[in-house]
This record gives sequence, C-alpha cells and structure tokens, in this order.
Amino acid sequence: MRSWTGGKLVKALALTAGIALSTVPVRAVWADNLTDAFIGAYNTSGLLEQNRALLRAADEDVAIALSALRPIINWTVEVSQDYTRRTTSDVVTRTEPSNFFTGLTLSQLIYDGGFSVLGKQSAQETVLATRQTLLDVEQDVLFRGLNAYLGVLLQEETVQIRLNNVEVSAEELRASQDRFDVGEVTRTDVALSEAQLASSQADLAVARGNLSIAQAEYVNAVGREPGRTAGQPSLPNLPRSEPEAVGLAQRNHPAILSAQHQVRALDLVVQQQRANLGPNVSLNADAGITESYDNDDNVEDATVALRFTQPIYAGGRLAASVRRAMATRDASRANLLNVQKDITQGVADAYAAFQAATASLRASTERVRASQVAFDGIREEATLGARTTLDVLNAQQDLLDAQLAEVASRTERSRAAYQLLQAQGLLTAERLGLAVQIYDPTLYYNLVKKAPAQVSRQSRDLDRVLKALRRD
Repeated sequence: MRSWTGGKLVKALALTAGIALSTVPVRAVWADNLTDAFIGAYNTSGLLEQNRALLRAADEDVAIALSALRPIINWTVEVSQDYTRRTTSDVVTRTEPSNFFTGLTLSQLIYDGGFSVLGKQSAQETVLATRQTLLDVEQDVLFRGLNAYLGVLLQEETVQIRLNNVEVSAEELRASQDRFDVGEVTRTDVALSEAQLASSQADLAVARGNLSIAQAEYVNAVGREPGRTAGQPSLPNLPRSEPEAVGLAQRNHPAILSAQHQVRALDLVVQQQRANLGPNVSLNADAGITESYDNDDNVEDATVALRFTQPIYAGGRLAASVRRAMATRDASRANLLNVQKDITQGVADAYAAFQAATASLRASTERVRASQVAFDGIREEATLGARTTLDVLNAQQDLLDAQLAEVASRTERSRAAYQLLQAQGLLTAERLGLAVQIYDPTLYYNLVKKAPAQVSRQSRDLDRVLKALRRD
C-alpha cells in the first residue's frame, strides 16, 4: 500500500473522494472493455463509500480507546445556593448562603489492570478486520462490474445473432415463395417460412429488451452508460490445480483474514473484562476559587487525591460480563471455521465451474461448425428438391441454438474465471493493476490513531480531509 503524510495525505484523500463521487452519465464514444467497467465500478460505488466510512468510524474507536489512558481536564463553573434551618434552644435560625465556584478538575488513570490498554488493542484488531471487510466488499463491487460488462456483451451478441436469423428467415421466406410460384412447394411450406420469420422477429424484440435491461444494470454498476464494447476480455492468470487455488484462498481471502482479526479482538475483550475484576487506581486533582454572594469573602483552594477502588460485589454484573465476552469469542471462533470451509467450497465450486465452462465452450464451438455445415448442405439440397422446407427450418433453428449456446458458453467461461479469482480473494483493484487512485486505509488511521486534540495540526488536517470527502 502507498503511504503519505502532511499535505500529500490530504491531497490524496481529496483526490480519492473526487474520483469516487464523479459520474459520467453520457454514452461514451470509445470502446468499453472489462478494465473500463472495473474502473467505473471502483470509482463510483456507493457501497465502497459506505464501507470506507465505516472503516473511518472503526479508526476513531482506537482514538477513543486511547483517550482513556490520558488525563481528563475539565473547567467547571458552579453557582449554588444552600438552604439551612438550625434550631438551638428553641431559637430557629435560617441561612441561605450563595456561592460561586470556578476552577479546573483533573483525573488521570494510574492503574486498571490493563483494561484500557487491552481495549485499545482490541479496537486496533477491529480496524484490521474492518479493512479486510472493505476488501471483500471491493471484490463484490468489481465482480458486479464484471457481470454488468459480460451481460451487455452477451446481449449485444445475442441481438446480432437474432438479427442475422431474421435476415436468414426472410431469405427462406422469399425462396419458399419463389418455389411456390413455380409449383415446387405448397402453401404449407410458405406458411412455415412465414411462421419462422415471425418467431425470429419476436425473439429479436425480446433480445433487444434484454439488452436494454443489461445496459441499465451497467449504468447502475459502473456509473455510466456503456460505449461500444471491445469484445470478450482476456482471461486472468489462474492456478494450475484446485489445491493450489485453495491454498491461495486460505492465505489471501479477506473474509478469512477479517474473521481471524475478529477472533483476536474478542480474545482481547475477554482479557479486558477479566482485568475489570481487579483494582483501579486514579489520581484526582482540582483547583479553583469560591466566592460568597453574602460577603466579600473568597477562598482559593486546591486538592489532590489518590483513589484506590476494588470491586467487591456488583450484583454479578462483572462475572456475567466475562462469561458474555467468552461466549462471543467462542462464537467468533466457530464463525472463522465456517468461513474457512465456505471459502474452500467456493474455490472448489469456482474451479469446477471454470473447467466445465471451458469444456462447454469447446463443444459449443464444434457444434456451431457442424450445424453450419449441415444447414448449408440442407439448404442446397432443398433447392434441388431433395429436402423439404421443414428440413431447412429445422437446420436453421439448430444453427441458431448452437450459436446462442456458443456465446453463452464463452461468456460463462469469462465469468467463471473471474469468479475463481474472487474466490481466492484476488479480485481487487490493486491486484488487478487498475489505473485508479487506490484507497489507502492507513491514511486516515495515521491521522487519528494518536487521538489528536481539537486544537492541533492533525485536527486541522482532519478537517480538510473531511471537507474533501464532503462531510459535515
């Protein structure tokens, strides 16, 4: 990952925000390829923006946890009035003194058995888990962009095949009509050709509708209308065997890494709750001035106290908190096992799907070749009277089905290849080498991890960053 500081840091986050919020809702004049779809999906995804904001919130939890280790200073102003009634030897005396107090109070944690330190460490593990969750969301966003591109490409190819089929059906109708005019075929043959043409036109209308639907999904996923597509994408580098793919997934998949960090965070929470059973030592100090409204007296005083507390009985709350933390940690460990098994199955499924799609494409290509030869031959034989019009139409339909199956198989092979990449945890902008401003999660974290005060240089940098992100 890249790392910058100071002005470069703010500029980088501002650039990231500008790219992420920009859209180009006009039809492009250049050729769209899969990389364009990936870039558009990455730069315009609201889902990524949402999870980046959640990551920044997790970053702030580290600063909040750190603040518990620092002194707390408050300025206090208090106006009070006391009402006192005293009876002495049957004499009742009433006094109503009024006081004004202003001063500073300070509280500093000295010892809490590691409770606050463990809380900070747990928050840091949560940040690491949230970063991996963001990468997993990034994979989903990019895979949706892939599906959107392949969907448009498939429907464009389907429309072209359907359009060609309409032209072929129109030619067959003209040929049937010519043969009917010279008495070679009957009216039934002409009617069959007319029905075939009408069916082809209806299928073309459906295909165009499906193309419009695919284009709408592309706009949603990529952020702009598709231009002229550049054809099927090249396949990514894939593992040579299923065990190799599973090994990569177990080491790299963000869902597994996130679950591992969650387990570590909850292990620390268990230790934190146990530390809460022990003693707590804090330093407290205050200094101020008290003035009385009843006279001109004023008092300047200061106190310093070292306070030691040890829980003895809290109604069972503390022990229950420890047991609850242990149960939550055990649940996260079980979740880690489930995630690991699900990822392994996902890789196996994706690998098998890619192998099947590759075999299907080879068979479909051969089917198209054979169907084309058969159609050309039957149509030629029909002109010589050796074949009927129905034979020609059936051969035409077989060729059409073969062509549609081939484009579907080619699309499915591309989808399966990138699905295998996603199953391994490798479908990210950085690993794909996309020409985008990669979002670096350490930039914001480095600004807030030391919990800067409201009046500080880092706080001013944060204000500029949030302004660049268009946040209040």
